[in-house]
Amino acid sequence: MKTKVLMIIGVTAICSACSWVKLTPAGKGVDVRVSTSVANCKPMGDLTVSGVDNVSIYKRNLEKVESELTTQARNDAAVMGANVIVPVAKPLEGRQKFKTYQCP
Repeated sequence: MKTKVLMIIGVTAICSACSWVKLTPAGKGVDVRVSTSVANCKPMGDLTVSGVDNVSIYKRNLEKVESELTTQARNDAAVMGANVIVPVAKPLEGRQKFKTYQCP
């Protein structure tokens, strides 16, 4: 029983360090900017992405979660035809909102 518990803890720890979202070739063409640098851009809409912020009872590293959400937003924005995203707020409960733009 003790071995089984240790195995579960080990697998959970390993998985919590994994990056589950990979940047697509199209997503590589999407920049992340701050709102002050999109004055000459065309708004394309809002985007909300969600990911995994915990594994079992363990909270994942906030920086890693934020990185994965940004990667997912870049991928999704590319599909929308946008080439820039601007985070609206910090991630909350595995979700984050972005504004998307088409910039020259």
